[in-house]
Amino acid sequence: MSQSSRFDEASRFPVWRQGLPVLAACPALARDTTADFAIVGGGFVGLWSALKARERWPDARIVLIEAGRCGEAASGRNGGFCAPSISHGVANAVGRWPKEAESLVRLGRQNLDELEADLGTYGIDAEFQRSGKLNVAAKPWQVDGLRAMKDLYGAFGVDTQLLTGQALAERLDSPHYVAGLFEPNYALVHPGKLVAGLRAACLAAGIAIHENTRVTSIARRDGQIRLGTPEAVLTAPKVALATNADLPLLRRLRPTILPVFDYALVTEPLSDEQLRSVGWTGQYGIADSGNQFHYSRKTADNRILWGGFDAIYHRGGRRDPALLDREQTFATLQANFSAAFPALSDVRFDYRWGGIIDVSARMTFFAGTAFAGQVAYALGFTGQGVSASRFAALTMLDLIEGKQTERTALRMLRRRPVPFPPEPFCDMAVQWTQRDLAREDETGRRSRMLRTFDRLGVGFAS
Repeated sequence: MSQSSRFDEASRFPVWRQGLPVLAACPALARDTTADFAIVGGGFVGLWSALKARERWPDARIVLIEAGRCGEAASGRNGGFCAPSISHGVANAVGRWPKEAESLVRLGRQNLDELEADLGTYGIDAEFQRSGKLNVAAKPWQVDGLRAMKDLYGAFGVDTQLLTGQALAERLDSPHYVAGLFEPNYALVHPGKLVAGLRAACLAAGIAIHENTRVTSIARRDGQIRLGTPEAVLTAPKVALATNADLPLLRRLRPTILPVFDYALVTEPLSDEQLRSVGWTGQYGIADSGNQFHYSRKTADNRILWGGFDAIYHRGGRRDPALLDREQTFATLQANFSAAFPALSDVRFDYRWGGIIDVSARMTFFAGTAFAGQVAYALGFTGQGVSASRFAALTMLDLIEGKQTERTALRMLRRRPVPFPPEPFCDMAVQWTQRDLAREDETGRRSRMLRTFDRLGVGFAS
C-alpha cells in the first residue's frame, strides 16, 4: 500500500461514532419559553452543568440549548484522555500558581475520583478505565524533562515510574523513543459514549434539551437573561455559558481564546501479534514530550488512535467546518506514525478527522460571571477538558449561586488570562511562537521569546 493511499478512503468522522445508535434529535426551540436555569452548549461542560444543577435544584426547570447535536463538536472529537488534573498538569500548576499548586493537584485528583463515581451513580458506560499514561521522550533533553517531571510529581505525592531499556520496551518498543515516565493514575474514556450517557441522564432527570438551536444574542431585561435564537427566546434568571471553542457570546471574552485545530488518524483493527510487535499490550494512553506532541491510545477493538503534532490556527479565528479536514496534516500524522511504529508502517487508517480546541494563553480553563452575577461562563480548556469540564460545571454553579467555595477561591479561575492581540498581530505571534517551539523540539534550546512568555505566564499549545 502506498503511503499516500493509507488514509485516502478513511471515514471523515470520529471513530467514537462507530457502533453508537443514531438517536433522534431533541426538538429545536420553537416558541418563547422560560426556565429557572438555562445552559448554552451541549458538550461535556453543558451536560455536566445540567446534571449537577439537577442535583442541587431538584424541582427547577432546567433547559439546555445546543447549536447542533450534543457532543458533535469538541466533546466528541477528542482522544478521550481523562486527566487527574484541572491545571494542565502539575508543572503548569507550579509554574503559574505556586501558592495554590498543592490545592490544584489535590482537587484534580479528587475530581477524577468523583467523575468515576458519577459514572457509576448514573449508570453511564463510557469505557472509563484508569489504565495509566506513558509519557515518552525521543531526545536527550526530553529525557531530562521526564526525570524533572518525576521529581516534581513525587513532591506532590504522585506516583510515577521512569522507564528505559527493556523496561520501556515492555510498555512500548519503538526505535523513536528512548525513555518513558508511566503515570498509573490516569484514565481513558470513550468520548462518544460519555456524551451519550450524560445526555441520556439529563433527559431522564427531566432536563429539557433543544438541539439544532443556535443562540444568537444575550441580554438582560427586567432582571432576567434573554437568550435569542432564530425562532424563539429563552428567558431565565440564571444562565451558564458552555460554548467553549465556539465564538463566545460575550464579546469581552472573544480575545481570551484561540480556536486551534487538532487532527487524528485511527488505524484498522490490529491483531494481538501486531500490538506485541510494538510492545503495546496494555490499555494505557501514550503522549510524547515535544512541544509539537503526539497523543495515542487504543480503542476497544484494538485500533490505534494517533493525533496531535500540528496545532493549526487560521487568521481571524476562522472556525469553518471545511477546516476539520486537512490533507497536509494527515500526511504528517501518517509519516510520524511510521517513524514511531515502523513495524506497523503498512497498516491502513480507517478514520480521519479534526476538532477545534479552545486555547487560552495560560493553558487552563478559566471561569467568571457577567450580568450582575446571573451568567456564569467557563472556557479555555486547551485540550484538557474531558475531566476538567466536570470541575468547570461545578464552579459555574457555585458562581451562579454566589457561593464562596474552594473552587471559586482559586486564582487560576478568578483571573482571566492575558488576551490575544488583534489581527494581523495575533496570526503573526502564533506563527512566530510555533516556529520557536518547533526549533526547541529539534535543538533543545528555548528561545528568548519563549522564555519571556514563561516569565509572563503566557503559553501556546494544543
